[in-house]
Amino acid sequence: MLSDINISRAHVCKPITEIACQLGINDSEISLHGKNKAKVSLSVAKRLAAKADAKLVIVTAVTPTPHGEGKTVTTIGLTQAMNAIGVKTCGCIRQPSMGPVFGIKGGAAGGGYAQVVPMEELNLHLTGDIHAVSSAHNLAAAALDARLFHETRLGAAEFTKESGLKAVNIDPDNILWRRAVDHNERSLRQIEVGYGAVNGPVHRSGFDITAASELMAILALSKDLKDLRQRIGRLVLALDTHANPITAEDIGVAGAMTVIMRDAIEPTLMQTLSGDPCFIHAGPFANIAHGNSSIIADNIAAKLADVVVTEAGFGSDMGFEKFSNIKVRESGYKPSAAVVVVTLRALKANSGIESDIEVDKPDMARLAAGFANLQWHINNVHQYGAPVVVAINRFPTDTAEELDWLKAQVATTNAFGCAISDAFANGAEGATELAKVVHAATKCESEFNCLYKTTDTLQSKLMTLAEVGYGAASVSLSEKAKQQLTWLQLNGYSELPLCIAKTPMSISHDASVKGVPHGFEMPINEFRLNAGAGFITALVGKVMTMPGLGVKPGYLNIDIDADDEIMGLA
Repeated sequence: MLSDINISRAHVCKPITEIACQLGINDSEISLHGKNKAKVSLSVAKRLAAKADAKLVIVTAVTPTPHGEGKTVTTIGLTQAMNAIGVKTCGCIRQPSMGPVFGIKGGAAGGGYAQVVPMEELNLHLTGDIHAVSSAHNLAAAALDARLFHETRLGAAEFTKESGLKAVNIDPDNILWRRAVDHNERSLRQIEVGYGAVNGPVHRSGFDITAASELMAILALSKDLKDLRQRIGRLVLALDTHANPITAEDIGVAGAMTVIMRDAIEPTLMQTLSGDPCFIHAGPFANIAHGNSSIIADNIAAKLADVVVTEAGFGSDMGFEKFSNIKVRESGYKPSAAVVVVTLRALKANSGIESDIEVDKPDMARLAAGFANLQWHINNVHQYGAPVVVAINRFPTDTAEELDWLKAQVATTNAFGCAISDAFANGAEGATELAKVVHAATKCESEFNCLYKTTDTLQSKLMTLAEVGYGAASVSLSEKAKQQLTWLQLNGYSELPLCIAKTPMSISHDASVKGVPHGFEMPINEFRLNAGAGFITALVGKVMTMPGLGVKPGYLNIDIDADDEIMGLA
């Protein structure tokens, strides 16, 4: 079988104007970025405001493993297959960060014959949204440090006299806004800035990957440009010398940040290998941010199609939980069905028995042990009230005996149904069975509900997520986290939802613990306020908001060949 990039390159794309027209978008509502992609105006949703929303399907998965479960493959394959059976369907996925592209994970266009094309355009730059987020983020950092420099140099009274601005009295030990770059760079996690007589005061800072920027979360959760502007204004960048919050509005930088992101507010339209529409917009990671594509893309797709298929990052304990407790609260757009992706290899790797060794070999004992992980994820999704469909993503080494056994086991759970997907090898045709089951599930009554109320205390929300969301017995807070929790409560942020940042490789905070961990203590190291995005992040265990490159990073394989074509992009 051809590699993903060769399959993409061999495919002749339809003009993106044709894809837009088929979906119901007018020529005046798109801005072309070459032949294969276009920005789509938010005016589409306004024009079709009276139209009922499409059914929403959210795709999640079991606990991820290094072997890859094919969640995006399933998302794209399902979009292709739904259209193939006559259901007008649009996909919505996140924009890939170049951190994983050049690091270890590779691209995020799907794969095989279930991918968004051209895959190299999707995985590299796209229409520049991530760069806009990085630039706006770093403008805020520069503005904050400039304000600190001038107020310190002149003193509050003289600063006000010369600038006409009120001094905000930044506490250099409480500058909360870090910097952002769209690459894995562990050496920048902690830095000091301001060295030199004319550059100070010296203070601590650091870099997060752009996908972890609060601006990325804001882009994903905003409803329009006005909402984006208001959310950016609410960003808490630092504390003053009396521990009061200093916002982007206080610094006067919110307007300029919004201008940088003005075009990024529009989602990008691309197509699958079958010529089906797919919106790409925003790219927050699910382990350190909320892990879902944008509300705006969903809203536009919901007015143009009959079914919208979107994807939440990593396992159901990560992106799906945040989809349910953060994104749905903001959008009000509830899912009609949820798909949990699983592979035989994933269950064997999650069995806790020899973990990742020889997962392609038939092994009923390991498969049976690993099934507990799938059952946990089925139950986890089921408790939110939407019908659950299990998609078994088939690999060539899978045996009929093991697949039949797994389907029989799923039939004993809370799942609505189960289907094998061959979307990777056969595209739409390979996911037809899955599409029929999912379509049937969307016709059921969904009684979706969030896991907690925003009026609950922060401690109560934390315990609910720990116990009900992850199976922990208790929560422990560092001294820093205790102080931050008290400050958040005193300053009126108690009603914000929580975003748990932890490893995606285990249901718990410990990546080495496989299967279904229970009875553990969840350690909270730090809280980070995202006042603009509208949630509080709790950093758990050893999670990092800036990934590092491995010993053999992905960029080693990427180059240009003799015909000026990209090679080695996964």
